[in-house]
Amino acid sequence: MSCFRLATANALAGSGSGSRSGAFRLLANKPHRDFAFARRHFAQAVTEGAGRKSNGTFKLAMLGATVGAATGSMYTIYTHWTDSNAHKEHEETKPQRVDAIPPGVRITKRYVNPKDTSGLDIVLFQFQTCPFCCKVRAFLDYMGISYSVVEVDAVLRQDIRWSSVKKVPMVLIRQQDGRYVQMVDSSAIISLIATKLQDKRTDIGELAQFYPHISFFDDDGKKKVDILNKYFLMYREQTPKSVTKETEETDRKWRSWADSHLVHLISPNCYQTMGESLETFEWFSQAGEWDVHFPKWERDLMVYGGASAMWAIAKMLKRRHALTDDVRSHMYDALDQWTAELKKRKSKFMGGKQPGLADLSVFGVLSSMEGCQTFKDCLQNTTIGEWFFEVKALVEKNRGQLHRERIEGLVPLTQ
Repeated sequence: MSCFRLATANALAGSGSGSRSGAFRLLANKPHRDFAFARRHFAQAVTEGAGRKSNGTFKLAMLGATVGAATGSMYTIYTHWTDSNAHKEHEETKPQRVDAIPPGVRITKRYVNPKDTSGLDIVLFQFQTCPFCCKVRAFLDYMGISYSVVEVDAVLRQDIRWSSVKKVPMVLIRQQDGRYVQMVDSSAIISLIATKLQDKRTDIGELAQFYPHISFFDDDGKKKVDILNKYFLMYREQTPKSVTKETEETDRKWRSWADSHLVHLISPNCYQTMGESLETFEWFSQAGEWDVHFPKWERDLMVYGGASAMWAIAKMLKRRHALTDDVRSHMYDALDQWTAELKKRKSKFMGGKQPGLADLSVFGVLSSMEGCQTFKDCLQNTTIGEWFFEVKALVEKNRGQLHRERIEGLVPLTQ
């Protein structure tokens, strides 16, 4: 494996473990960021007040600074007491493995492609119209890979109770030893499987270890965890001749754009009014065949409960991403940006003559709202339609045959 890609996966990895006593030693012996922050503001208040005649306002400021410093210090001590790892950065968590498909997991459908030569046995846990799940399906379908689907109840999530990770998409992929490696994050899942298709000699479980979750602190000092190399394909020794540096950089740029920008425009648009939110969830129910896979009460809970919740959440997301009341215009601008880049490159797809990973990611995100009013408006007000339906035709052409019967348990697809 190239040094560059190996470094991408592991350069930020940390090691070591801590305890509560260790956390107290850290607080006692080293200047901690929270203490330092409080001390700076306290010192600033004292400096600004120096040389001035003591008055009520200054005393109040001093009291506020003192209380703030004490409160911040106590909160820091409490945080370190309850979470001994809260101060750690660059912690690495490898993908988990399970011995078998967990009991009670309900396979709702399968896509079986007789031409599939990947040798992969994949179970996809998803919400049918989740943008990130649509990304994974678009990739699997375009590559002609067979896979099984577990349609998860978006409210109760019973089919992923066994997992410590309670989000989708999630995949279980069978290793050579019969166990399954568990992967989350749509972009990491796509990169892992794309890597495997280029490197069939290496076991999927071994390749998955190059996509660990790594902890870090963001610009606001908040601890976060992410797969930092999720847009990279981890080739063993050298990049295939068919892949250029420009192709890799383009894929990474636009795959990241789909995740960090485009996807955040969907909720504020599809759920901007209660009526549109309910219409969207009714389409979700139809597309996901909720009336087939779930009892009526559960289906109704998902539709009406989900529509109400997302209508409220959409308003918060609009503020978070600094969108104006004309949320459609932001979606139109994003799609115009994509099509302008295609025009600039004089290419049908971002991947050239055939869709690349960036094309499949953007297509997947947009396909999640294909039955919504937002998508219909996009077709009327942008030029995205030609590219979208070109990709859709190729995805559907390569997709395996759908088996809708509901299956209890699982027989590996590779047998």
